[in-house]
Amino acid sequence: MTSGPTVLTVLLNFRTADMTLQALEAAVRETADIAGAITVVDNHSGDGSFEKIRDAVFSRGWDRVRVVASDHNGGFGAGNNIAIKLGLPDGSKPDFIYLLNSDAFPEPGSIQILLDAMLAHPRCGFAGGHTFGQDGVYHNTAFRFPTIQSEFESGASTGPISRMLRRYVVAMPEPAQSEDVDWLAGASLLIRRQVLDEIGLFDERYFLYFEETDLCLRARRAGWVSRYVKESRIMHIGSVSTGMKTWKRMPGYWFDSRLWYFTKNHGAVYAAVATFSFVAGSMILLTRRAFGKKHGGGADHFLGDLVSHALRCLWQRRLVGGRPSESA
Repeated sequence: MTSGPTVLTVLLNFRTADMTLQALEAAVRETADIAGAITVVDNHSGDGSFEKIRDAVFSRGWDRVRVVASDHNGGFGAGNNIAIKLGLPDGSKPDFIYLLNSDAFPEPGSIQILLDAMLAHPRCGFAGGHTFGQDGVYHNTAFRFPTIQSEFESGASTGPISRMLRRYVVAMPEPAQSEDVDWLAGASLLIRRQVLDEIGLFDERYFLYFEETDLCLRARRAGWVSRYVKESRIMHIGSVSTGMKTWKRMPGYWFDSRLWYFTKNHGAVYAAVATFSFVAGSMILLTRRAFGKKHGGGADHFLGDLVSHALRCLWQRRLVGGRPSESA
């Protein structure tokens, strides 16, 4: 029996059974010498994923792995909350929870490195590693909290403005060494359970996106820090479950989550100003486009969809949590 701090590793599956099993195999290998267990939550795939993963776990003799089925797809936070609430198989609470995406693969020693970093920094509530793609290129992992200034910079997507507001750009440049950051991506994220005991679990009003940002902000306000640990390395394919790489337009739940994040954490007036700030920045981008300047750009129709979503919510006088909706 392995001794030491206990870690509950959580993988969330949605219609990616084969890849989830590959990530699970890596998790089994990397947690062999760490006390705890692994829980796979099938987020109501409805395509036989649950049965396929359950049967594979049984046939491979992974006795530390538990596979559970959610009766609905409540999104990323809700799915992970199911596993966190269940705790370890013996009913006890783990000391740490490690979230691993179904398309993320930790290199040897990477989970232990995150755990060691947590143990070395008692006020560290979250730890995430250096994430990279199949091509070896760094994936944004460490971030700053979104602000009115960052919304303006994001809308403008213009070199001089980005340089002027570089301290507010949400996606940080690749850190040269381990350091504290505002928030971390959830593809490979170690969480101290004590933090969740204090601030609560994921806010399930976010269906997808902004849930890690919200959780890290709540922790920051309670005195905890988030730490990027460069020595922990994770290969992440990215967007396998969501299909984000092929999106032509941002889905409505992204706009819902964005609006809920700003409204919940900063108030309705701040949320409105943040949206106006993005629109103002976008006017600069559109002006540059009109004069044939090089420019960045997001999903097609993004600006129009953002404005129409904001106006629709204002008209309906509602403050949405990030649930799936028919909005653009």
